[in-house]
Amino acid sequence: MRRRTFLSGCAAAATIALPGWARAQQGAVGIDAASKTVTVGAFTPVTGPVPFYAILTRAADACFKHVNDTNALDGWKIKFVTYDDGYEPARSVAVTRRLVEEDKIFALAAPVGTAQSVAVIPYAKEVGLPMIGPIGGATALFSERLVFPLLPDYGWSAASNLDYAINGLNASRVALLWENDELGRSAKRGFDLLMQARQLQSAESIPFEVRSTDFTPHVRRIANAKAEVVILFGSNANLAAALKTADRLGLKAKWMAPFFTADPTTYKLAGKLLDGTYFSSWLMPVDADDAAIKAYRDTVAKRYPNDPIGVFGLNGWSNASLFVEGFRMLLASGKPLTRASLVDVMETMTNRAVGGAREVTFKAGDHRGARQEGIIQAQSGGGFKLVRGFEPYPAAVFDAKLS
Repeated sequence: MRRRTFLSGCAAAATIALPGWARAQQGAVGIDAASKTVTVGAFTPVTGPVPFYAILTRAADACFKHVNDTNALDGWKIKFVTYDDGYEPARSVAVTRRLVEEDKIFALAAPVGTAQSVAVIPYAKEVGLPMIGPIGGATALFSERLVFPLLPDYGWSAASNLDYAINGLNASRVALLWENDELGRSAKRGFDLLMQARQLQSAESIPFEVRSTDFTPHVRRIANAKAEVVILFGSNANLAAALKTADRLGLKAKWMAPFFTADPTTYKLAGKLLDGTYFSSWLMPVDADDAAIKAYRDTVAKRYPNDPIGVFGLNGWSNASLFVEGFRMLLASGKPLTRASLVDVMETMTNRAVGGAREVTFKAGDHRGARQEGIIQAQSGGGFKLVRGFEPYPAAVFDAKLS
């Protein structure tokens, strides 16, 4: 199993001087009081079907390095240890066990994968291991006290898209194109809930397969339904293919999509056809004039110059930032530096800016971290602009029981 070890830490919000640091208990797991080092770890797919997901981990490492380099934690350093899990849940559990038993980690920080993170929960509960910023979107991640997810449920994001289509774009006929898997089904759930709450009906709701490249029948149905706005929940490639089909068939509807497609890689696939597309996003635009976003751009460009600067990397950076912010709060709290204390202080995080996310809040019994989204629009020339500020998710969906 391939190993990578990093010494590092992130989040521009953490660069302020700390009022003091908590007294570390000698022998606390993952804490070296003498060297002021906290050790965290993650599993990541260096091999397997999605090795490019390691971009997330490299961005997290860049974040930790930035914090270490800027002394953002008042002399404390973050040691980041990762192992390849091949994107296999069973291996994720084995990696986590190794990180706990051999590397003595304090917490998991920005581990990669939805199914992978869910698979690790039983072992994490067994040993009392906090999971901070798991990069995934499963319902199970919101219901465990040890788990603090930053990513929202896709149903909430779809509801934000729909809310903007109705109230921001004044559309009365909105269609949904949804990927026929858990991602798309989650989006459909949120879309349908808000439609029901508003006593509206969708112009169309059409599933497509993950590898779909021909959207001709889908676009024809949407055109026949006279949809004014089309919300697509799928990959960058799906969005680009659908836009090309709409252009070929002369469909003039406005398009909306999820946060992870608001990325320069989508422009490479869709070209100018992406201009004007809207995205509901829990992350600020990657090219925003914001200190935390600039730190991401500059540090990744320096540390990992071959990795693209985009929303994908900002996702990894922001989930790492969540651990940094939590540990900063722990240092300032005066509590013993233990895993249990970290969980306690994480549940007091209120309306924090964390990496590219805003208004992040955790409460006892409520671990929905990102509670607001903004609306981003693709601009001519390849940029992205925040065209509506961050607003809470529609309550009819956000407060509904996840299933």
